[in-house]
Amino acid sequence: MALDGMMLHHVVNELKTEALGGRVSQIYQPNRDEILIHMRGRSGNKKLLLSTRANSPRVHFTAYSVENPATPPMLCMLMRKRLGGGKLLDIRQSGLDRVLRFEFECTNELGDKVMLSLAVEIMGKYSNVIFIDENGIIIDALKRVDMTMSSQRLVLPNIPYELPAQQDKLNILLTPPEEVVARIISTADEKPLNKAILGAVQGISPVVCRELEHAVLGGRDSSNKTLTIGEKALLAEKLRQLADTVLTCSGEPLTLYHKGDAKPFDLTFVPVHQYGSLCEAKRSQSFCELLDNYYIERDSADRMRVKSADLARVLTNLINRTTNKINIQTRELAACADREQFRIKGDLLQANLWRIERGASSVTVENFYDENSAPLEIRLNPAISPAQNAQKFYKDYNKAKNAATVLAVQIEKGREELKYLESLQDVLARVTSEKELNQLRQECMDMGYIKRPRSAVKRPAQLPPLEYTTSDGFRVLVGRNNRQNDRLTLKTASKRDMWLHTKDIAGSHTIIISDGREFTETAILEAAALAAYHSKARESSNVPVDYTLVRFVSKPAGAKPGMVIFTNNKTVYVTPAEPTATTE
Repeated sequence: MALDGMMLHHVVNELKTEALGGRVSQIYQPNRDEILIHMRGRSGNKKLLLSTRANSPRVHFTAYSVENPATPPMLCMLMRKRLGGGKLLDIRQSGLDRVLRFEFECTNELGDKVMLSLAVEIMGKYSNVIFIDENGIIIDALKRVDMTMSSQRLVLPNIPYELPAQQDKLNILLTPPEEVVARIISTADEKPLNKAILGAVQGISPVVCRELEHAVLGGRDSSNKTLTIGEKALLAEKLRQLADTVLTCSGEPLTLYHKGDAKPFDLTFVPVHQYGSLCEAKRSQSFCELLDNYYIERDSADRMRVKSADLARVLTNLINRTTNKINIQTRELAACADREQFRIKGDLLQANLWRIERGASSVTVENFYDENSAPLEIRLNPAISPAQNAQKFYKDYNKAKNAATVLAVQIEKGREELKYLESLQDVLARVTSEKELNQLRQECMDMGYIKRPRSAVKRPAQLPPLEYTTSDGFRVLVGRNNRQNDRLTLKTASKRDMWLHTKDIAGSHTIIISDGREFTETAILEAAALAAYHSKARESSNVPVDYTLVRFVSKPAGAKPGMVIFTNNKTVYVTPAEPTATTE
């Protein structure tokens, strides 16, 4: 669900309680869709997130840290200059629309007090954060909108700020519920009741509309045109109760889950009964916490997907190119399998030169290689002599024989290259931070897959491996990328430690530190589940994982990063387990 105007009313109430009177201590712009404002106030330091992501626009305090670019964007520097140190005086919501106005008292370069504001518009893909001066003139915006993008409303520096066009809907905080019911039932078209409510009431979400329908109709199908007098009265009463909940901000921050599912599917501020026993609701401490926890995992994946899009495209193209090359070489190798026919024909021609007339286009001879000496027709090139035709068959035979040897080597190299590229693609799919992405990008530069920037760039600092602890106390280290896999297995681990890796599947090297103890079955199974989780088979089940002592693992000369060979291994089958604790 999108953050609706009624839930936003609850969020604004929380923000006012915590942030009014606070001062801006720092401003960051982690990416093109987000602004992060650090506030310092009586209740401590808070981080205010303004997000305009198309699939998760929102405003709330956040407890999570976001990586910031080395060089702040221009808008971020402008806001730091003019908004830094400003005091938050008010937060206003336009009716129950998803448009907020943050008013700050700031000091300009002359030392005078000025009023600056941020308009936060939460409108799906049209969401925006607009910086406005004391005269209502736009200073700049997170997303500029010019004539090529919209002819109705421009968002550009040095023009007056205008509110988005208002929808023809009723605000239940200002409109009597009977009048709202009259609007609901007076639509030109007959609609399901929840659709009619959605089209008539301002700032309401589909889940709340369906809950009102369920409360009035009790699960019975009915339209807005067929409501009885009693149902109309009940709908008016439910709308009055909803208005009281919104006005007093007495709603509950609820996350909805399908029963037995760990991932939430919706958010709301009213108790939900429409799903019956198929749904579970979890209450958060606050609406800011609710939004923070609901969106953080998805947004983190989106951020990395955007930042890694160019590298993902390069790796996909390389994998497709290498796969096509292997397929072509495999077909050519299959064609070379018939090379003995060239040698046989050469031998037969050589033995029958005396009976072949020059200029003949074909000849039929007894095939003494066949146990029945069956006749064999051989097509000839009439432009050359019979002896030259025989030599051509020998030449084609030697060419096919040499090609088979070369192709076998090239195909093996191609398969090793493909295996390595797939390992890079697997690492890219699992990166969770920009530091990990930079290390992977550096590895691709070192291998020649992407170009190095012309300007000198400092090599990214090496991150430590991921560290976990099994239930019986063994430390488990997991490599983040191929180069770290090499260091972890060949340098960090001792010969007595245990090495694990998914069988014939791209993934991370995993090490169980022995510390002089005997490895337990529990430790091996839990570490194997971690190895499967940090692999391409993360979403699978019954994943095979090889394990052996580190002393049986070695790296062939010239092998690519992360590529090793091992012996004396055993295999266990496990279901990937998401780690519950990690040390970064």
